[in-house]
Amino acid sequence: MNLSEEEFKKEKEHLELTIKLLRSQISSLAQDLYDNEEKQQEFKKFIWDTRSELDPTEMKTIMSNNNKEIEDLEVKAKYYMKLYKIQNSPYFAKIVFESDEGTNEYYIGLTYLTKDDENIIYDWRAPISSIFYDNEIGEASYEAPGGIIKGYLHNKRQFTIEDAKIKRVFDSSINVQDEVLQEVLASKTNDYMKNIVNTIQSEQNQIIRNVKDKNLIVQGIAGSGKTSVALHRIAFLLYKIKNLTSDKVLIFAPNQVFSEYISNVLPELGEENTKETTFSDFLETYIKEYKSIESFTSFIERYYKYEEAYTDLIKFKQSNEILGVMEEYIKNLSNKAYFKDGILNRDLYIEKDKLNYYLKERYSSLPLFERLDEISLKISEMEFRGNKTKAKQVRKWLNEILNIETDMKVIYKNFYKSDEFINAYHKEIPESYLNKLNDKNISFEDACLFVYMKSLLTFLGNDYTIEQTIIDEAQDYNILQYILLKKILKKSKFTILGDINQTINPYYQYNSLEELKNVFDGANYIELNKTYRSSPEIIEHTNKILGLKLVSAIRRDVNIPVIFKEENDLKQDLMSDINELLKDNKSIAIITKNDIEATKIYKLLVYDFKDLVLMRNNSNKFSRKLVVIPSYMAKGLEFDATIIYTEKDNKYTKKERYLYYVACTRSQHHLIIYNQDKL
Repeated sequence: MNLSEEEFKKEKEHLELTIKLLRSQISSLAQDLYDNEEKQQEFKKFIWDTRSELDPTEMKTIMSNNNKEIEDLEVKAKYYMKLYKIQNSPYFAKIVFESDEGTNEYYIGLTYLTKDDENIIYDWRAPISSIFYDNEIGEASYEAPGGIIKGYLHNKRQFTIEDAKIKRVFDSSINVQDEVLQEVLASKTNDYMKNIVNTIQSEQNQIIRNVKDKNLIVQGIAGSGKTSVALHRIAFLLYKIKNLTSDKVLIFAPNQVFSEYISNVLPELGEENTKETTFSDFLETYIKEYKSIESFTSFIERYYKYEEAYTDLIKFKQSNEILGVMEEYIKNLSNKAYFKDGILNRDLYIEKDKLNYYLKERYSSLPLFERLDEISLKISEMEFRGNKTKAKQVRKWLNEILNIETDMKVIYKNFYKSDEFINAYHKEIPESYLNKLNDKNISFEDACLFVYMKSLLTFLGNDYTIEQTIIDEAQDYNILQYILLKKILKKSKFTILGDINQTINPYYQYNSLEELKNVFDGANYIELNKTYRSSPEIIEHTNKILGLKLVSAIRRDVNIPVIFKEENDLKQDLMSDINELLKDNKSIAIITKNDIEATKIYKLLVYDFKDLVLMRNNSNKFSRKLVVIPSYMAKGLEFDATIIYTEKDNKYTKKERYLYYVACTRSQHHLIIYNQDKL
């Protein structure tokens, strides 16, 4: 609904006053920060000049007071940066809400602004702001620190403000802010993911603001905003939870390209970027026996390039069944472990029976290698007054007289020769394959199982610094990976987001992500079934790939059909497509099945398109203007237009339909498909 001339004038005047106040506060904060900087320099000089005159108690008191001032200064600096970011677009919405306190107007923006202890702008994460996202005109409520506040929502108004001027303003009576949402969906994308604070939908808001559940499992269809929801949830939790800081939050990303793609969102929201890792990098902390660990992308690349001869074996390694097999192997190994001799040398004499008493009875509740450590410490205390150096030496002596191998790599290799494994897998593995376990590098599938084996033999160590963990593309992690994360990140709460229809791990698949509730007790399972990314025509095609029917499209019909082509003159065909797409789109991807095809297309076109970028497994910089990328690297990304290319003799098969689905669902507006049958 459009505003009257008088209402528009009032909003224009309010904006001018707000910006005047905002810039005044920016100026005041800048001066304050400058003055404090000079004060800190003077303080450092004072400490240096009087260092010999002050006693330790005085020095401690002075330093403590100064540290408090520095903390306050850091808070001011962060707030200054937030105000600076919004100075030309201070808010995006207003609600008129009536409660027991009266009828008030609330303007909502990326951060708050106050005058005389009164809010002029409310942070989008403030309790009152949830009304904007969750309610239609009429009775409404929100959860405040003191309890539920009930009332009546009289009006919702939305703004597009650029360069300190109102470009667009209208009233909306429904919770889906249709005009702004459709405008955002129709816009073309740049290199980085953007924040969605002005278009967060009610079902997304319920996930973002959920602080009641320790763990959340979110199943969301392609384009439902899972990643955006995850990042906005982090921003909300940083606002909501006292003492939670960015360095206590960990995001698991599928690859470095994806990390680069999302790197702009939290800074846009006024928060620092969190810790990020891939699962391979995470495992490196717990694997010192190998020089490097294969990435997940390289792991699945072997399959889709048809370079893996032992697909059945890898599928078994990825299965839930192998966990019990490994546990039984380590249990039996521990049970048969004993000391063949006592320790007898010029430094020490300990009888065999005493050592075996420690091993089999005194410390029997501990994992095997923890028992050896405890025995070493015990002997060190008794014989060498707790000398830690001697404890290490005792541990070496114990290894020499133990009847089983203590080298982790050997124990892991022997697992595949064990009765436990052979009885479960029903096949023997060639020695040539097992010899790869002696290499300096370890495969992804072995790395996961290797760390699990270590966790059964020794204490891996707990990370108590991480309080919130976000796992995106959750469908590509097997149960073992979640068990390891839960075991190591002891203090953390988990937000797990994925889509079983976008599984690119060819060896493991969930029937439902709800299965993860078996690992994360009491987790809340939520589904997002609306897609905001693709046009109805693209959604209709992608639905057919997997036989889906429950996908709800929000984007309005733009009547751009999905185009199927057979290559004729490949270079000319692609050049013609790209030049046509560049007229209306800011980001274009040519998505191939694997990196061999990606390299081929890149070499074919690189001299004709200077902006063309090839994304590969080891890429860590991201550009969306014009990119060639393998399908398994494109997960989580989106583009205005995509060209799906496979060679004529390398079409996506029915077994590879999930990968094909991932490739096709990257597109927002245009989809061209080469050499591919309609599955």
